[in-house]
Amino acid sequence: MAAKIISGTEIAKQIREEIKEEVKNLKEKYNVTPGLVTILVGENPASVSYVTGKQKTAKELGFYSVQDNQPADITEEALLTLIDKYNQDPLIHGILVQLPLPKHINENKVLYAINPDKDVDAFHPVNVGKLMIGEANYYPCTPFGIQQMLIRSGVQTDGAEVVVVGRSNIVGKPIAIMMAQKAKGANATVTICHTGTKNLAEHTRRADILIVAAGRPKAITADMVKEGAVVIDVGVNRIGMTSEGKAILCGDVDFDAIKEKASMITPVPGGVGPMTITMLMLNTVKAAKVANGIA
Repeated sequence: MAAKIISGTEIAKQIREEIKEEVKNLKEKYNVTPGLVTILVGENPASVSYVTGKQKTAKELGFYSVQDNQPADITEEALLTLIDKYNQDPLIHGILVQLPLPKHINENKVLYAINPDKDVDAFHPVNVGKLMIGEANYYPCTPFGIQQMLIRSGVQTDGAEVVVVGRSNIVGKPIAIMMAQKAKGANATVTICHTGTKNLAEHTRRADILIVAAGRPKAITADMVKEGAVVIDVGVNRIGMTSEGKAILCGDVDFDAIKEKASMITPVPGGVGPMTITMLMLNTVKAAKVANGIA
């Protein structure tokens, strides 16, 4: 039997409706409107597309949203001054600086300049540390989306064997930490695999839940997955173009073969991707509540 498709598009839609209701309640009951600023340096086409999507979603949900575009030659000092301005702005609860930045700007210095209470990407070392000890204010958006997909799809994580392929600071490491914690949608036994792992297939075949963020198209094949596993594919790889000029995308797993073996699987596109922006919005709502002392 073919696997059940876990649709990030559908789950994200449900969560956005919940956010919309919460924003309405915050406005009516507390006179609070969640505020998000996205700072874009330069005109990288992919970055422009990502920021446009974030701003569009924020406005649809009823946020106060600011798009701050800066030239590619802005100095590091000027960018840090701009961030400090938004750190001090009571109408802004979430600050997002779109990466990558031009080479003359130190990305870490910029990310560390964001007030941790307004760091809705959860990249600041303070928020990474809080995640590690189980006291996170905000969860990194893509891992947060993965966990919500598992919870809302009824996947049993308590005691499950989870294998994460990839160790990036954005996905691999944080999702491994989150899945290992004693919490809802977690409490699993977690293995992290990476480019230095020997006999990768031995590890992936043990997984009840396989989370793949390897950055390589179809890196995981059907023979590397056990029958009935839940497979979460984080990868988005451009492997060609259609005759109409649209990108042909595929994930980090061989979807067509693995869907005949897994119990549940995420598609690419339409899987983890739509969840990331939605979790950013959820974090911004949380930041607005924290800033205003709302439980």
